[in-house]
Amino acid sequence: MITMYKSDEEGELTEVTELDEGCWIAVTHPTGEELEKLEELTAIDADDLKAPLDIEERSRLVMEPNYRMILVDIPFHDEEDHYETMPLGIYLTKKLIVTICLVDTPILRAFANQRVKEFFTFKRTRFLFQILYRNASSYLRYLRIIDRKSDQIEEKLQRSQKNSELLELMELEKSLVYFTTSLRSNEVVLEKLLRTDKVKKYPDDEDLLEDVIIENKQAIEMANIYSGILNGVMGTFASVISNNQNVVMKILATMTIVLSIPTIISGFYGMNFDSIPFSHEPMGFVITMGVSFLISGLVAFVLWKKKLL
Repeated sequence: MITMYKSDEEGELTEVTELDEGCWIAVTHPTGEELEKLEELTAIDADDLKAPLDIEERSRLVMEPNYRMILVDIPFHDEEDHYETMPLGIYLTKKLIVTICLVDTPILRAFANQRVKEFFTFKRTRFLFQILYRNASSYLRYLRIIDRKSDQIEEKLQRSQKNSELLELMELEKSLVYFTTSLRSNEVVLEKLLRTDKVKKYPDDEDLLEDVIIENKQAIEMANIYSGILNGVMGTFASVISNNQNVVMKILATMTIVLSIPTIISGFYGMNFDSIPFSHEPMGFVITMGVSFLISGLVAFVLWKKKLL
């Protein structure tokens, strides 16, 4: 889907149908025909237009004579409650700014819904840095959500200690790995943007870019901290679950030893011999059972003193 927007001098955003200088072309999950049309409108190379549509595409900065391509990874939350990343392509031409993404991301939706202050489509460089700033802020927001979810799963683990909770923690840890990798790739692109002279920057734009870099670094640190904590928690609870299993097996083994004594004695008395003690006594059954339970009790006491029961 291709949507074109243009803002006036006062910042009022309007959806337009005809391409004009200073427009923002927002492209979401484009078809082959839409990409061909976009290539004709913008003169951007087809391979570069297709780059954000590859989920495995790495973040990079491409400088072409008639446009600049900035490819970064953005976080997203899918319908299965997984946190992953995907590419977002931002293209700066002499008259336009183009964004391409596979999903309708909240990062760009905030601009389309005019929830961003001092946003103008014709201020292309500033618009670029505003997108990057919201992207870094989105990582921070998702990281806080992941941290809260991990705390909730920890509470469940303390009560139930099931494998399902450990699998949920493993899924969160995988998300943190994705986030850390993408944030580091984005950091390289941001550093290149700060150093390059091929992307025109005004003093306010440079300050905003520096803020983006700071936010990105903070997100990297948070992702590393949460990943370390989560890894430690998973290891601890895995050890606790394994230890609890060993305790249960030890109790069952000791109970088997204690209960096997009456079973062995009753097995002897089930043999058809006249020489078995108390076999002809009126109280033979009671005496035999009493002796067997006494021996079991002594064995249980010894195991208890050795802290095996």
